[in-house]
Amino acid sequence: MYGGRGVLVWGGIMLGSRTDLYIFDADSVNGTRYCNEILLPYVRLFRDAMGLQFLFMDDNAPCHRTVAAEQLLESEDIERMDWPARSPDLNPIEHVWDFLGRRLAARTLPPVTIRELRLALQDEWAAMPQQRIDTLILSMGRRCETCLAVRGDHIPY
Repeated sequence: MYGGRGVLVWGGIMLGSRTDLYIFDADSVNGTRYCNEILLPYVRLFRDAMGLQFLFMDDNAPCHRTVAAEQLLESEDIERMDWPARSPDLNPIEHVWDFLGRRLAARTLPPVTIRELRLALQDEWAAMPQQRIDTLILSMGRRCETCLAVRGDHIPY
């Protein structure tokens, strides 16, 4: 949050690649915006590039679960990973967001304005090593096994 305001961002990650970081222009995202600004231009493109190997992972944010989003994913034949309610959040993107936040906080001159925040986010996203993202993705199996072993309790990742 900067000056009492913040920004909403979206990014997609996969082994060997990532999307550009998308920063929404307004404060809230509804199902229509999610479809038009994320699913159609980004998710569909990556699905087309990956083919049958593509599995889309998001969370239970309200804009992700609208009728419009559900219908679009179905019409585009985009398979979504099941996301049970109250499940542990093992999505590797959460670690990417944490890394991004720590990089912003560590800047010698942290962003003060929304414009500076947007630029800093873009810079840090571009500078993030792809190897870090790949390692997080490849650790999912191990993290799931650990989570099962502790019956869904907290895991040290």
